[in-house]
Amino acid sequence: MVEDKRSFIEAGIKDVLYGRPGAPAVHGKYDAAGKVLLPADGDLGADVIATALVARLSDREGFADLAERLTPRSPAAPVRRFLPLAPRTPFFCSGCPHNRSTEVPAGSLTGAGIGCHGMAMLLPGERVGDVIGLTQMGGEGSAWIGMEPFVDTGHMFQNLGDGTFHHSGSLAVRAAVAAGSNVTFKLLYNSAVAMTGGQSAGTLGVPDITRLLAAEGVRQTVVTTEDTGRYRRVRLGPRATVVHRDELPRVQERLARVPGVTVLIHDQECAAELRRKRKRGLAADPARRAFINERVCEGCGDCGAKSNCLSVRPVETEYGRKTEIHQDSCNKDFSCLDGDCPSFLSVVPGDLRARARTAPPLPADSSAEPQAGGADGADGADGFTLRITGIGGTGVVTVAQIVATAAALSGRHVRSLDQTGLAQKGGAVVSDLRISDSPSELSNRLASGECDLYLGCDVLVAASATYLGVADPARTTAVVATGEVPTGAMVIDTAARFPASARTLGQIAAHTRPAAGRFVDAQQATATLFGSSQGANVFLLGVAHQLGALPIAAGFVERAIELNGVAVEANRQAFRRGRQLVGAPGDFDAALRAADGRLPDPEPSPAAPEPLADLVRRRAAELADYQNAGYAREYTDFVGRVGALEAERVAGSTAVSRAVAEQLFKLMAYKDEYEVARLSVDPRLADEVERQFGAGATFSYRLHPPVLRALGMKRKVSLGRWFRPVFAALYRLRWLRGTPFDPFGYTEVRRTERALVGEYRELVGRSLERLGAGNVEQVAEIAGLPDMIRGYEHVKLGNVAGYRAAADRLSAALELHQPVA
Repeated sequence: MVEDKRSFIEAGIKDVLYGRPGAPAVHGKYDAAGKVLLPADGDLGADVIATALVARLSDREGFADLAERLTPRSPAAPVRRFLPLAPRTPFFCSGCPHNRSTEVPAGSLTGAGIGCHGMAMLLPGERVGDVIGLTQMGGEGSAWIGMEPFVDTGHMFQNLGDGTFHHSGSLAVRAAVAAGSNVTFKLLYNSAVAMTGGQSAGTLGVPDITRLLAAEGVRQTVVTTEDTGRYRRVRLGPRATVVHRDELPRVQERLARVPGVTVLIHDQECAAELRRKRKRGLAADPARRAFINERVCEGCGDCGAKSNCLSVRPVETEYGRKTEIHQDSCNKDFSCLDGDCPSFLSVVPGDLRARARTAPPLPADSSAEPQAGGADGADGADGFTLRITGIGGTGVVTVAQIVATAAALSGRHVRSLDQTGLAQKGGAVVSDLRISDSPSELSNRLASGECDLYLGCDVLVAASATYLGVADPARTTAVVATGEVPTGAMVIDTAARFPASARTLGQIAAHTRPAAGRFVDAQQATATLFGSSQGANVFLLGVAHQLGALPIAAGFVERAIELNGVAVEANRQAFRRGRQLVGAPGDFDAALRAADGRLPDPEPSPAAPEPLADLVRRRAAELADYQNAGYAREYTDFVGRVGALEAERVAGSTAVSRAVAEQLFKLMAYKDEYEVARLSVDPRLADEVERQFGAGATFSYRLHPPVLRALGMKRKVSLGRWFRPVFAALYRLRWLRGTPFDPFGYTEVRRTERALVGEYRELVGRSLERLGAGNVEQVAEIAGLPDMIRGYEHVKLGNVAGYRAAADRLSAALELHQPVA
């Protein structure tokens, strides 16, 4: 008996046959010897079932050759086995109201909800509370009704969606009221059933729901919203109030102290549906955009922690990890502006049509049709097979549909399987296609070693062993996008890093045909050519086609793009440019140069580290602008002494010197008011704003000055270009820095920043006393510790405490080694 998960039908068959004379032996999950035959966990692919059938039937008459019929798989080249890569787990959409509504006070007990609310179980407990689990629709809070008398915790928050509330969740509220429970239902009113197509969530509006809740006996109802103006002169139910969503933490703390059942209604439209409405002209598109001044940014992750937004992306720069707003995916929720950081700007775009020199359109015949069947086995006796992997919500399934439609237009038969689930919310998504000249009886899900073309729209998902198992080193051609799109964990945790390319691309290369495929930064290439990376997946399809790895004529693919009916010309051009990369690389490079004024490399290559002398020279020039030439000499003199001692102790090593050059600069160039002023009037900032948002774009600074903070102001102020002369004047007063006349120098943060420079020099000096060939990496690790000091105000002070603790710990470990003779 073959069935997924536990043996439900198998057990029923056994019950029916039990005790009957001559009843056949029934096997499924276990064989006759009691060993596992078909697993009860995971899913059953064709290869798993086939292997089980061979084990069960090969000793039977007529099945002797069954084992030989299993598709042999070529052995992969020897490869180092790494631990699992960072998982691409589902996550809330950029600007999703769940990012705010699921947050609770620290230490709270929480019940998850159905649908998108279920993803709260994948988030850190310090954000969403201690989640006790979820129930069926209408059962929300029922577990708490039973638990409450037997636990010390006196209150629970229960997440609930508006679709669930209209379905049967209102009964859960009624049950809690009847039981006298102390619970706060957090009802998200986002007006859409987002996971099943964006259908309307129900007929009751928020005012109607507040009146219904009052009639059911709810003690208090609070509505939180980003626009309280919508509720002016709106009649709500008894005991219902409206506050701004920024008050959400304090409102929850207050409701938790109210005996009985309370309800918090968070009124904010589904970000995905709102984005669709804006595209169709059904909702107004905000005029402003959020932007981060890269030089002012500390890469502390506070904006990611505040917003929980996937569009707030970490990015590696010359000065270390920073943060950027990914404009293509941003849904303009602006929660990121709440980050305690002066790097944010509000930008009003100018002429977006002229924001970049986009590449000219290519004609349909710009690339010659490649020779079909470029991949061994492609379009052979078993047809052509394709696996597409990527991130949910980025068009992976759309690309699969385009290929399937193109194959059908060419007269082929197509079987496909889209494996999505929660993947539509930023998780891993996989689409399999089997294309043949005649109807196929083979499974629409690819089995081990069956893949001809492996199209990886996200390198992290593509490198996962779960999905790479269908590849064969003698058969599979891999075309993979190398752009590093961060996971949700990387957005909210500054310690989370993207795996090295040796682990991702190396894994893929070891399991596919050497030199047959192509690794290309499709996101960077399309962003440069078209001003947007939205066509990256179709660009990859063009690369695969021109390699001869997709045996479907280009005309059919372009016709399928037309039939899809979305961004037709943009997708056509992306497909043609992908073909051009392979067929006419010189012309492709010229198009990149013409569009951007430089030549970004769409194909990854290891970057050599900058020579240490050049690094020190440029950092010293920065410090001269930061303060003066004497300040810069202090830096170069100290780095020079470290370099001389390292060369004496460990010939050929610069690991410690490089770490000191980078981290001493970081500590000496701390971003006080004078430095933020300098970086805010840097001409390169205005140039970058104009490059991204078009000629005539204007911007304002989003600041929360410590002086106003001390006076009780809780929100940032917006200061326009008129404030630039103030910044310029403030920068000219930098000579006050560190003197008794510095008005900003007496705060705890500034005193700490000044002290850190001396502390670090002493730390490096003590560590160098024990430097030797056997502990270079250990000393370099100590020298690199200031990289963890990030952020402003309380965020920075918290990181400083962590830095000092780490310095003490590593220094103590270094002390255990004998001094160098």
